Amino acid sequence: MTLPTVRARPPGEPRHVAYLYLLPAFAVYAAFLLYPIGRAVQISLYDWDGLSLGRWVGLDNYAAIVADEGLRAAFGHALVLIVFYALGPLVIGLGLAAILNHAKVRGLGFFRTVVFLPQVVAMVVVAVAWRRVYAPDGTLNTLLGALGLDSLTRGWLGDYTFALPAVGVVGTWFETGLVTVLLLAGMSRIPGELYEAARLDGAGAVREFFTVTLPSVRGEIAVALTLTVIAALRTFDLVYITTRGGPGDSTSVPSYEVYHRAFGLSQVGSAAAIGVTLTAVIFAISFAINRFADRRDA
Repeated sequence: MTLPTVRARPPGEPRHVAYLYLLPAFAVYAAFLLYPIGRAVQISLYDWDGLSLGRWVGLDNYAAIVADEGLRAAFGHALVLIVFYALGPLVIGLGLAAILNHAKVRGLGFFRTVVFLPQVVAMVVVAVAWRRVYAPDGTLNTLLGALGLDSLTRGWLGDYTFALPAVGVVGTWFETGLVTVLLLAGMSRIPGELYEAARLDGAGAVREFFTVTLPSVRGEIAVALTLTVIAALRTFDLVYITTRGGPGDSTSVPSYEVYHRAFGLSQVGSAAAIGVTLTAVIFAISFAINRFADRRDA
């Protein structure tokens, strides 16, 4: 079977003719992404319960996000989850990938499959499993009791202090495999001559990591951070299954607030404003990560 070739624009063909070939793809992109975003922006400017006629309120729904302490806290919780979803897996993944790549472990392909396995499991399944781990009579408390640390046992998901970190640890476990596999792929492409040159200069393992390995996988780090930051900011199913934003509002995040306000409180306009704001935050952070990576590569 022969693969289709990409049609190059002939030298004499007008540029606008070449653009015609992009129209089908752009039409799909506009129908399934641009139009829904535009519609969400429109709805966010109304006080609407989803059934009756909406009332124009302008930017009041956006002002409420800043004024509402609960909504500010929800965005703050999402930023806290970035530490668990992105920074934690990045540090752990860098260490694991560097060790595995340096040691040339046998059966590396099998290890990659195992460490990547959480990514192929539905988050709902992951959430149900970890909810059992964190239960008062669950695996974690049983293990602490067996070690004589009964004073540390608690209902983790019902504790105002530990509920959000407990949810974040699940994110760390879930994302570490993805980050490790991405970084391993990047490190496997580093020429061996660079390591040999570093050793001839007297570099040890730590200096070799910071002078050769780390700069060489900057692109993979940017990709990993982009994916994990987006996952942290838009997390919904994990929070919904494990805590439903509780106890109180201690684990509420913007995505959950969109669902809660739209389907629980019938505040569709407010929910749309939260969703649009979250989209803008995700875009801004992703753009900053990639611009920083591009500038360092220049």
